[in-house]
Amino acid sequence: MTPGIFERLTLPNGSILPNRIAKAAMEEDMAERGQVPGNALFELYRRWAAGGAGLLISGNVMIDRHAVVAPGAVVLERDTPLLPFERWAEAGKQNGARFWLQLNHPGRAIQVDMGGRVLAPSAIPLNMGKRSKMFAQPKAMAETEIGEVVSRFAEAAKRAQQAGFDGIELHAAHGYLFSQFLSPLANQRTDSWGGPLENRARLLLDVVRAVRAAVKPAFGLGVKLNSADFQRGGFDAADAQQVVRWLNALAVDLVEVSGGTYESPAMQGRTADQRTLAREAYFLEFARDIAAVASMPVMTTGGIRRREVADSVLAAGVSLVGVATALALVPDLPTCWRNGESPVIQQRGPNWKDKLMASAATLAQVRRQLDRIGQGRDPVTDSSPQWALLSDRVRRWRLIFRYRSWLRQ
Repeated sequence: MTPGIFERLTLPNGSILPNRIAKAAMEEDMAERGQVPGNALFELYRRWAAGGAGLLISGNVMIDRHAVVAPGAVVLERDTPLLPFERWAEAGKQNGARFWLQLNHPGRAIQVDMGGRVLAPSAIPLNMGKRSKMFAQPKAMAETEIGEVVSRFAEAAKRAQQAGFDGIELHAAHGYLFSQFLSPLANQRTDSWGGPLENRARLLLDVVRAVRAAVKPAFGLGVKLNSADFQRGGFDAADAQQVVRWLNALAVDLVEVSGGTYESPAMQGRTADQRTLAREAYFLEFARDIAAVASMPVMTTGGIRRREVADSVLAAGVSLVGVATALALVPDLPTCWRNGESPVIQQRGPNWKDKLMASAATLAQVRRQLDRIGQGRDPVTDSSPQWALLSDRVRRWRLIFRYRSWLRQ
């Protein structure tokens, strides 16, 4: 019998989610000076916690101050002050919600203007067409650098636990470092970290083991994995299923199924290999197939905004429904669904030929809503993509100056 969306879900570690709706990660880019969470993030997560989701997953929290995907990203390292994270955890856990930090390393997905240290499995830059020069040339990682990354993830997970979070999610999707190692297009190493899938998955599996050894058994551990890269010759659905089979043996509590990379942004409904995705629940078919081989609960995301679509996710055998952009427009959407309401969720998006700029404008529109909520205001649905993109660029320049000044200090 298919569980209801407001039924509880018990994870393998014994912790219980109060319902089966998860606020999936979005790139908030809202850190205070010093790359720590502040009042805007506290207010944003208080609002989501009050909105009724059972699990909140933060946006990117970076494990290395020298490898940051956005200038307003939160960073959690060995010497990072924990008090702001304790306040963030407290805000997100109100109303009985569980709150996990999403930990990430961007690898080669760092723009040139960020500076920092750009590492990748191989010295292969992102292929973004005429905008490829926006991204830095990566350096192929040495064994010692790979070992340092493993240690950094474990340390960040340990500190997240100390701050009061309920778990962490490792971001192994969307073309970031784990995803780069998994992809035969980005990983062309000839040592024990490249070649067959077992070698390409080694970094992710080693980090899962290191994190699990660093935290208590009741602390949640999730992995966000691409269903496929949606690039010809890249990481595919069969690869994803095999990685999940290996994760089955490693005390993982949740696998979130997503898809795409910077070069093929399937997570925004667009692919480079011309595959057609559903208008909502983009990755549901992939998630259903992964759930068939997974011993842990599976979650899927991808444009979900209607209750009937959320119900269809559970009917397909997937345990948890991940909602992202819809919660930037209606932060109390789970409560609305519980009350039998069906708010219309739409935002005037860009219809531009330049897909990269359209993607950037879409993200800028979402960030504008998150900023409004963080200021204690309500979202708006008539946001202009042009204005959102322009203001986001100005904001980015300001944050880059602040971030690079912080690095120098």
